[in-house]
Amino acid sequence: MTMGTYLLSIDFDGLAVGAAYSTVNWAAILSPFFIGMVADRFFSAEKVLGVMHLLGAGLLWYVASLTTPGPFFWVLLAYALLYMPTLALANAISFYQMESPEKEFPGIRVLGTIGWIVAGVVVGIAIPELTGNYIEDTAVPFKIGAVVSLFLGVYSFFLPNTPPKSTGKKVTVSDVLGLDALKLMKDRSFAIFIISSLLISIPLAFYYSFANPFLNEMGMENTAGKMTLGQVSEIVFMLLMPFFFARLGVKKMLLIGMLAWLGRYLLFAYGNNEELVLMYYLGIVLHGICYDFFFVTGQIYVDETAPKEIQASAQGFITVVTYGIGMLIGSWTSGWVVDQYSLTENETVVRLWPQIWWVPAIMAAVVSVLFALFFKEQRRSKRAIVE
Repeated sequence: MTMGTYLLSIDFDGLAVGAAYSTVNWAAILSPFFIGMVADRFFSAEKVLGVMHLLGAGLLWYVASLTTPGPFFWVLLAYALLYMPTLALANAISFYQMESPEKEFPGIRVLGTIGWIVAGVVVGIAIPELTGNYIEDTAVPFKIGAVVSLFLGVYSFFLPNTPPKSTGKKVTVSDVLGLDALKLMKDRSFAIFIISSLLISIPLAFYYSFANPFLNEMGMENTAGKMTLGQVSEIVFMLLMPFFFARLGVKKMLLIGMLAWLGRYLLFAYGNNEELVLMYYLGIVLHGICYDFFFVTGQIYVDETAPKEIQASAQGFITVVTYGIGMLIGSWTSGWVVDQYSLTENETVVRLWPQIWWVPAIMAAVVSVLFALFFKEQRRSKRAIVE
């Protein structure tokens, strides 16, 4: 979250910042190939996890020394290509050891959100409190990540053995990218859902790339720590989701999630760090609704809609569509928009943040309206979720 602040401080332009964030999106598209073609067929998951985190530690430490956009992008892309597959590998290791994943996994998954909170508190609050120096506009967070990655890599080799699950099986590109799910596009509502998910992911990227630089430029202190309120909200709304599902159903949940992004950007556009600072905090806290009501609800909708034999493919497909293609477009678009609304005054770059935030707000509003008009909820999906 603090990378944008750091890169702008060393004179990267908006497009270069967007490009840096797009490395994760490229990796989200490409990492399934590694998992499907290599990790699932030839090696134990815990060993692959360990090697990738150890290699990633070296790259993350190295990227902290780079200060020009080209080399920074390519090294960070190499790191992202190592990191993104570890998410699926960690899940695979967890599921393999569990007797009842649906009951046991949520308690494990929530630790990832707590880890995100710890990272934000360390960077935004703990280190400045100890040293008196803020580190959000420095390369120090990269080095902290590298050290943690080193320890995680070593730790991974001590995890329970998780053998490859696709040994001897023929794996195709269609399997890897979840293209079997394309047959679901014949259903109008599912097609509208996929198209809406792709389009709404474009404005979403504005927050991930530029919220931290924005809040820092507005004068907020300990921004990284305060932004973890979004993850606290995420945990709260995750616990409340069964309550809302029973009363709202899929369409209203997804629509509320989309409208929450619109609300977040309007709060950022019209708030300030003085008498209206509460608007900034509300924009951060909306993360629980923004993420849970859209991403988690979408995953549940896909699970309920797809036939059992292609459920895994469908989940992979929606991940590539949102975190991959949609946010890839969004990362580059956000950087371009920031550059369009940046002025140079007395050799100082001034960014017109209200105008910047209006762009993703309008995008989110248009997608929300189209989704509300054309998406028809299937009763069986709602009934299944409520039950």
